[in-house]
Amino acid sequence: MNGLQDEMNAAPARPTAAAGPHVPAVPAGAAPATSRWGSIDRKSPFLACFLSVMPGLGQVYVGYYRRGFVHAIVVASMITLLATDIDSLAPLVAIFLAFFWMYNIIDAGRRAAYYNHVVAGGETFDMPADFATPGMQGSIFGGLLLIAAGVIFLSHTVWGVPLDWMEDWWPVAPILFGVYLVFKAILDRTKAGAATS
Repeated sequence: MNGLQDEMNAAPARPTAAAGPHVPAVPAGAAPATSRWGSIDRKSPFLACFLSVMPGLGQVYVGYYRRGFVHAIVVASMITLLATDIDSLAPLVAIFLAFFWMYNIIDAGRRAAYYNHVVAGGETFDMPADFATPGMQGSIFGGLLLIAAGVIFLSHTVWGVPLDWMEDWWPVAPILFGVYLVFKAILDRTKAGAATS
């Protein structure tokens, strides 16, 4: 361990420019600091994908803490839901779980590659806000959605309220999400128009 620390201390200082929270951008032509184990600035996309077999762990490895925790919660919730008596909804939930699990693995690898691109002196564009810290950013829509889902599943597990009605009403969820996305897009364009005028 001391050998690695000595090598890190002996590495020549190099100028950096902020490329987003905690992500130094190396000027073109400058070599990143290295040790006998390779570059100390880089993240392995392969390792990120491998760690994401445990959902969210690859994102945490790269530094996307909040995203990693969210992925873990989503997968755990889907597994818990499949363990309950949902009968005809089970195929829908299972397909979503499989898709999300694979997306989680690919996402971790791509984020590690993106991280490496930035620290290697690639185009410096802002990293997403969830890179900085494991803090949570408020969302009224997301919070209300989680509260509603929690109340529905709690009423089923504690009071035995049947979930048969969800078989007919589940399409309301993507409709509401679509309405939210349209509203947010219109709001963002309005703000952008006001900023340019």
